[in-house]
This record gives sequence, structure tokens and C-alpha cells, in this order.
Amino acid sequence: MTGKTELVKIISEKTGTTKKQTAEFIDAFIDTIVEKLATGEKVQLVGFGTFTTRKREARKGRKPGTREVIDIPALTVPVFKPGKGLKERVNKL
Repeated sequence: MTGKTELVKIISEKTGTTKKQTAEFIDAFIDTIVEKLATGEKVQLVGFGTFTTRKREARKGRKPGTREVIDIPALTVPVFKPGKGLKERVNKL
């Protein structure tokens, strides 16, 4: 698994930027996607994929240990749908 630190190092080497600049860029990129999703917008990166949100309705559930019925509230969850280019590149590996 590759973490943020390793991504920063790899991208920094590929772009010739400092690790600090690269980390700031990655943070800004993620923050921007989160902000757009929080306002209900979708973010589409052609060839990579689309970030959207999906509403989950409220429902009943059960606690695993006690089997007690509980109410699970409605939620808005982030969703990522990979684009054609990403799917093709991953399948070639």
C-alpha cells in the first residue's frame, strides 16, 4: 500500500518540485475535491474518473452483539467511478 508520504516522494521526483511543494499541492487537490463534494458538485477528471456523492436512505439495522434493532440515519457518502482510461491502464498491468 502506498501512503501519502510515498506519493509525495514519487510525484516530487517526477515533477522536479520539492517535497513540501508537492505535499501542498496534494493537500490543495484533496481539499478542493472535498469542498466541491460537500456542496453537491461532482468532480470529473477525464480519463481518470468522477467523484460524486450518493444519498443513503435511513434504515433499520441490528447491533451485531445484542441483535438490538437500531435506526441508521440517512447519509451522504462520497463515490468514485473510475474512467475508461484508468480501467484500461490498470488492466494492462
